[in-house]
Amino acid sequence: MIEERSLLLSVKAGSEKAYYTLYKMWVSRLYRFVYQYLKSEDATDDIVQETFCRIWTNREKLNPDSSFKAYLFTIAYHFLIKELRRQLNNTSMEEFIEYHEHMRISGEDTDKDIDFDQFCRALQKAKDALSPRQREIFELNKEYNLSVAEIAEHLSIKEQVVRNQLSIALKIIRTEFQQYSFILLLFLYKF
Repeated sequence: MIEERSLLLSVKAGSEKAYYTLYKMWVSRLYRFVYQYLKSEDATDDIVQETFCRIWTNREKLNPDSSFKAYLFTIAYHFLIKELRRQLNNTSMEEFIEYHEHMRISGEDTDKDIDFDQFCRALQKAKDALSPRQREIFELNKEYNLSVAEIAEHLSIKEQVVRNQLSIALKIIRTEFQQYSFILLLFLYKF
């Protein structure tokens, strides 16, 4: 494509106007590509932004005679893989995946389907309703997978105190998560 080649030459020379034109040409396609894997608007926005920042910072290396699409999507692909690896190590992502698996197996109405961003916001809102001690115990148990005995030892408190605080935390979470009742199953079966 001749127009794209001239844009790449201009970007390579430092033209911000050409860069913006190239950005407008590709941003929506790149966004769709990344979003289909992440299903998270925030993470997708970050990857698209990082990809275009990388294009700009490495503009001198642009090859106008090579496929810009391949170059652009390869950069995005590497950021995508990095993000997927990060998310797989994120306990909220594990819970979100379990929720989706539960919904798939149970055949429940897909109208209740939420994306990862919504899940994280709902979980954060529910945790904000906990006292600092309840939140700490809840997170140690549900996010760091520590047992009641391990939490008691870590916090230098009795196991019964941990059980009581975790029970209260789960009641509060249950109340906060009423509209997302299907997610509660994830927290309850791990206790």
